Amino acid sequence: MNEYQSELDLSIIIPAYKEAYKIEQDIRAAADFLATQGLAGEILVVDDGSPDETAKRAKALEADFPALRVLSYEQNRGKGYALRHGITHSRGKNVMFADAGLCVPYDIALIGLTMVNLRMCDVAMGSRRMRGSILRQQPLYRRIGSKVYGWVIHTIMGVPWYISDTQCGFKIYRGDVARRLYTLAFTDGFMFDIEIILRSLGEGYRILEFPVLWSND
Repeated sequence: MNEYQSELDLSIIIPAYKEAYKIEQDIRAAADFLATQGLAGEILVVDDGSPDETAKRAKALEADFPALRVLSYEQNRGKGYALRHGITHSRGKNVMFADAGLCVPYDIALIGLTMVNLRMCDVAMGSRRMRGSILRQQPLYRRIGSKVYGWVIHTIMGVPWYISDTQCGFKIYRGDVARRLYTLAFTDGFMFDIEIILRSLGEGYRILEFPVLWSND
């Protein structure tokens, strides 16, 4: 099926590494979100070579959730690789990824989805630094590290200052945009966010942020 003719409203990608004790709640929350909002969608759990039972426990839920697909491979490759693997296998008109652990409630995605559907932007990124965001249980060392990292990516790597939070694991894309960007990407580790942002801007795609309710996992 051509991606522009997809009957799926939304693909939810959940990258997972050693999340055996959390993955069920993530899958149930994603499925509840699709059902509550009346969205035809799919949930793609990408097990990034976990040594625990992440993939096994996720696969055990496939019979209960027809929208669920579990993708896995043996070697741990990094979050960037996991997302690239999941997004390039996605079929939705829109694509979002959410970190395992429910750091951000799924209903917050409605803000970003509205922005993308109204063509206000091509990429809507959750931000923990925007006015209106609420952060819970944020350790001091993470706050300090985040500020240092932010300075580096803006002053050295060229990320525009209007992008306040590159690392929040809650992002929404137009499906065609996501698949193009991640097909071209090559960063396997945590710096993948920076590559995707810079590629987006280089391709002329519009990026906007939206506030989130965020709890430390």
